[in-house]
Amino acid sequence: MNRLLLALPLLGLAPLALAESAQSQSNGLVEDSSWSILNRTVYDQRDYKHGGRNSAGRNAYKPRNERNGLAEEWAYGLMGTFQSGFTQGLIGVGIDAHAYLGVQLDSGGGRTGKARLLGVDNQGHPKNEYSRGGAALKLRVSNTVLSYGEQRVKTPVFSSSDSRLLPETATGFFLTSNEIDKVKLIAGHFNESTDRNASSHDQGFVVNYSNGRQGNSFDVAGAVWNPSAALGASLYTSRYEDTWNQHYLGSTLTHALDDRRSLSLDLNLYRTTDTGKALSGRIDNTTWSLVSRYSHGPHAFSLGWQQVDGNTPFDYVTRGAIYIANAVQMSDFNAPNEKSWQARYDLNMGAFGVPGLNLTALYVRGFDIDGTHVDPNGGYAYLGYGKGGKHWERDLEARYVVQSGKAKGTAFSLRHNVHRGDTAQAELDGNQIRLAVEWPLSGGL
Repeated sequence: MNRLLLALPLLGLAPLALAESAQSQSNGLVEDSSWSILNRTVYDQRDYKHGGRNSAGRNAYKPRNERNGLAEEWAYGLMGTFQSGFTQGLIGVGIDAHAYLGVQLDSGGGRTGKARLLGVDNQGHPKNEYSRGGAALKLRVSNTVLSYGEQRVKTPVFSSSDSRLLPETATGFFLTSNEIDKVKLIAGHFNESTDRNASSHDQGFVVNYSNGRQGNSFDVAGAVWNPSAALGASLYTSRYEDTWNQHYLGSTLTHALDDRRSLSLDLNLYRTTDTGKALSGRIDNTTWSLVSRYSHGPHAFSLGWQQVDGNTPFDYVTRGAIYIANAVQMSDFNAPNEKSWQARYDLNMGAFGVPGLNLTALYVRGFDIDGTHVDPNGGYAYLGYGKGGKHWERDLEARYVVQSGKAKGTAFSLRHNVHRGDTAQAELDGNQIRLAVEWPLSGGL
């Protein structure tokens, strides 16, 4: 993997004679710089019910001895981002920086700290505010960029989630190369990731389900091929040190039936096996999903199938590195040997005189969970999966983006989610309401 990281920058040296490379068009460090500020307010209420077993997976915000009750948080997030241009010449130099602030708006009287919007102190109590910042140095040759430092990353196997108040970040090297027409190559080496509600940078990696001892590094390499707007494919390989090797294959295909109707297919497949010291125990897991989508004007109908083949849940590092279709709001539907199906409907209200308003309704049902053969000495035994587990989730969302005027780009979203299951699966029963408002500002120097 390290050899690959050293070799990929050389891809930028071959086509230096091309006058139209990104680096050849650089206007300068300051001239091409930009900044953005995102204001975000999130209210999150989760009402936990009797029945479902607790887990330390994606819902690890709730202690085992608090199976029932109300979790409620309201917070404000401020995210400032600066992206410089590159100096002119053969090798361009630049820097990206960010600063994040989260502020508690509702102390909650004991109801906070369980939705993970806010940072917590050493006693587990929510902080009145928390913040963090970081920067990455970047170098560009032709159409190849290498950055080092704290940054946000987007790949199917290692990805910075932005699904709560503040986004995740990761620290390490990340390279992207666009030297080949319609092909993007990426590679990265990271030594930590920082969770969405964290203020420190020394907590190792965010692992979603395993409670095993952590590895010290994460490596990733991949290729993305987009020959046309209707076809795309990607292939990634990654290694979480002394824990697992994980490979990913993804593909999308869209076919227009006429000017109002289209069909699409979306395939996502992960293959995960333990490696090295196997810090999370034995892993031999293949997880995949396939979704078909029919669009007719403002309407879109989707049907999907997802399947986990293996005696451990499908696990991943960083909160956003899960592209399987049935990873929805309250559950990933990723338990050992689980099968699940999804039905979804999307409606674009622009066709009915309300541009910017989109409505979504989906239902997912999972069944055939069997975690009775999990490695008893591994990182997943504590989850207590049984045999014959089943559960379901229903999600409703309304999202509106202001289309014009001084508030253009301001987004409002309202979600209502319900999850129910038996005790052979490892997710909590609960109802969730989440209201979020985002107001972006941006500009250049």
